[in-house]
Amino acid sequence: MKTSNKLKIFNDPIYGFIRIPNALIFDLIADPYFQRLRRISQMGLSYLVYPGAHHTRFHHALGCMYLMQNAIQVLRFKGVDITEKEEEGLLCAILLHDIGHGPFSHAMEHSIVEGVSHEFISLQFMQELNKRFNGSLTEAISVFTGKHSKKFLNQLVSSQLDMDRLDYLKRDSFYTGVAEGNTNAERLITMLNVVDGNLVIEEKGIYSVEKFLMARRFMYWQVYLHKTAVVAERLLISILKRARYLIEKGVALNSSKALHYFLTHHIDIDNFNSETLVKFAKLDDVDILAALKEWQFADDFVLASLCGMIINRKLLHIKVKKDPITENKFLVQLNKVKSQYNLTDEDASYFVFKGELKNKAYDRQYQTINILRKNGKITDVAKLSDHLNLNALSKTVTKYYICYPKEGV
Repeated sequence: MKTSNKLKIFNDPIYGFIRIPNALIFDLIADPYFQRLRRISQMGLSYLVYPGAHHTRFHHALGCMYLMQNAIQVLRFKGVDITEKEEEGLLCAILLHDIGHGPFSHAMEHSIVEGVSHEFISLQFMQELNKRFNGSLTEAISVFTGKHSKKFLNQLVSSQLDMDRLDYLKRDSFYTGVAEGNTNAERLITMLNVVDGNLVIEEKGIYSVEKFLMARRFMYWQVYLHKTAVVAERLLISILKRARYLIEKGVALNSSKALHYFLTHHIDIDNFNSETLVKFAKLDDVDILAALKEWQFADDFVLASLCGMIINRKLLHIKVKKDPITENKFLVQLNKVKSQYNLTDEDASYFVFKGELKNKAYDRQYQTINILRKNGKITDVAKLSDHLNLNALSKTVTKYYICYPKEGV
C-alpha cells in the first residue's frame, strides 16, 4: 500500500497543533472509513439547542489521539514501560474507538441496525482495516477489546477517566459554550500514574477528578439529556420507524441507496456481516437530512409532520418530572391528538409518548477511579474526597418525561 506523509499536523481549536506521529496513523486517517467521520456529528441534534454544536466525530477522534500522545509521554517520564508497539496500538485504538458510529451518533444507534452497539461496529471496522493494513492493528484491537495483558493500556482507552471522556467533555463544552462542563484534561493527564498494572491518579490531582465528575454530571443534565435534544432524538427514531412501516406497506419513499438498504432489511447482530459493513460505511448524516427534507412533503400525515418538526425546529412540547407520568395524563394528551387529527391510537403515539432519563456521573460498580495517596495506598476517589456530592454522583438519578404537540402538529 502506497503511503504518503504530506500532512503532518492538524490545527485544532482546542489543543492547537495535533501532530500525526507516523505513516500508519496518517493512512488510517486518510482512509474513506475514517474520513466518513467528518460527516457524522458528535452531538447528534444538539445543535437545535446549542447552535455551535456542529463539530464531528472526526474532530473528537483526533483530539483523543492528541491526549493519548500526552498521556504516553507523562507515563514514560514516570518510568512506566510502554513499548513502541504498545504506543502505536494505543494511538490506533483511541483514534478508531468511535469509527462505528452511525448518523447523528447516539441518536440512531439502535435504529439503523437493531440491538447493535457502535462499539461492535467499531470493532468490525478495525478488523476490516487490520486486513487491509496487513495486521498492523492487532495490538490496537487487543487494547480496544480490553484484552491486552497490560491493564492500564485498556484503561487509557476505556474507563471512568479515559482519553475519550477527557476529550468529549472539553470539546462539547467548548462547542456548546457551556463553560461549566470544561475540564482540565492537561492537569489530569499530568497526574496519571500506574500502580500494580492499573491506572491511578496521584493524590494532588484529586480536586481535578472531583471537578471532572461534577462537570460530567452537569453536561449530562444541561447538554446530553437536554429536554429539547431528547425530543429531537425521539422524533428522529420515530421517523425511521414510520418510514420502515410505510415501505413495508408498499409506499415508495425516496432516499439514498445506503439508507434504503437499511430501511428495507432487518439487520441485527446475527446478520451484521462484511457486506453490511460496506453498506453501513456509506451512511452518514447527509443521507438522513436529505431524507427528512424530502419526506416532509410525503403524502403520509405522520411522516410529513415529524420530518417538518425537525427541519423547521417546531418540536413537540416536553415536560420533565421527578415522578413517573401517570397513565391518565398520558391518555388525556393522546386522546386530544387523536380527536384533533382523526388518528388511530398507533398513529397518535408518534406525537404523544413518554420515557425516562437516567444520569450516573460516576459508575463505581463498573470501575473506580483510584487515587494514589502519598503513603502509597490506593483509595477510591469517592471514599477519599471531602466533596459532599461525590458519593451522590455514583447513584443513578432518574427523571420522567412526556412529549405532546404544543398547539397543533
